[in-house]
Amino acid sequence: MTADAFPVRDTDRPLPSSHAGVAALDRMDPSSVSPAPQGHAHRVEIALGDRSYGIEIGAGLLGDARTYGALPRAACALVVTNETVAPLYAEPLRAALSAHYAEVVLAVLPDGEEHKDWPTLNRIFDTLLSHGCDRKTVLFALGGGVVGDMTGFAAASYMRGVPFVQVPTTLLAQVDSSVGGKTAINHPLGKNMIGAFYQPQLVVCDLATLATLPARELSAGLAEVIKYGPIADMEFLAWLEDHIDALRAGDHAALAHAVRRSCEIKAWVVGQDEREAGLRAILNFGHTFGHAIEAGMGYGVWLHGEGVGAGMVMAAELSRRLGLVDEAFIARLRRLVERAGLPVRGAVLDPADNAGRYLELMRLDKKSEGGEIRFVVIDGPGRAAVRAAPDALVREVIDACCA
Repeated sequence: MTADAFPVRDTDRPLPSSHAGVAALDRMDPSSVSPAPQGHAHRVEIALGDRSYGIEIGAGLLGDARTYGALPRAACALVVTNETVAPLYAEPLRAALSAHYAEVVLAVLPDGEEHKDWPTLNRIFDTLLSHGCDRKTVLFALGGGVVGDMTGFAAASYMRGVPFVQVPTTLLAQVDSSVGGKTAINHPLGKNMIGAFYQPQLVVCDLATLATLPARELSAGLAEVIKYGPIADMEFLAWLEDHIDALRAGDHAALAHAVRRSCEIKAWVVGQDEREAGLRAILNFGHTFGHAIEAGMGYGVWLHGEGVGAGMVMAAELSRRLGLVDEAFIARLRRLVERAGLPVRGAVLDPADNAGRYLELMRLDKKSEGGEIRFVVIDGPGRAAVRAAPDALVREVIDACCA
């Protein structure tokens, strides 16, 4: 199971790509990236037959009523957001949606990964039911990955499925969690263990929202950008090395490029493997170790992207010990992760048996089969594979990579 780099289709300027002759990539629809009708955005298509939809990428989209003009009509729309995002963007979105929906209801949830649970999910259902929302109601997820995952799961479940739209306001959500239809809540024993595959009608990536991100959140989002290089496109990795300081400084042009390229790669992967039966698993590079860190430390102590940052370095070290990459590759990845403001060493989850605690948590990972932990490893720069590894080898990696 491998992935090579992905071709680019763009009407302005070409993005970097490599391995352009790979046959599988030639099947990519040439129309997968095109300007949005407004003319100030770019559109990336997720090709899933009758469940296909677009990712609109640009500045000023969130509060523009035209952004939502092609969505299903309904009497009511529900905007789900959190206490941090609501004061910034709830009113502009509500005003834009009022052009299309007679009633726009707002549900404001507590902020943080620790609230991605059943009680918080039920607050969305409570709001829907108390306002008499029917099965045509459209839900809008306004916020980061937690809001997007919970809103999507609520949409998948309410009256056995209602339409929803992702309006991600964090870098992490724009380049990863809002795209592809994964929806879930956490369980105390594992991240995203209860959920569904349920595709949105539209993803609206308003780059202007990234200007209000705290530095720590921006760095966390960069982890999900960086992962696309080692697994799919080493030229993009080189571009990131050249522009990581600009990205951390919030440079608009650099962020626009990073979001667009990340979405192109993820869109192609999801179009090939919507339900993670094979290829899509490579998007979890760094996540097996990272999810263990998040669960073991307690949700919210480490941001998701921080876990992924350290997890990528740990997965790269595992790849080296499996004979797939050399030390120079790991050093290169470690430098970039560190320059992004992310941890490069894993957390100590149990001083008495740290590796044992990691293994215990990782056996709950969704890629595990029959109790065997499976990891996304780098099968040579720009390629990824999913493999099992002996517990003894994984213990060595954890001991070597944890603070």
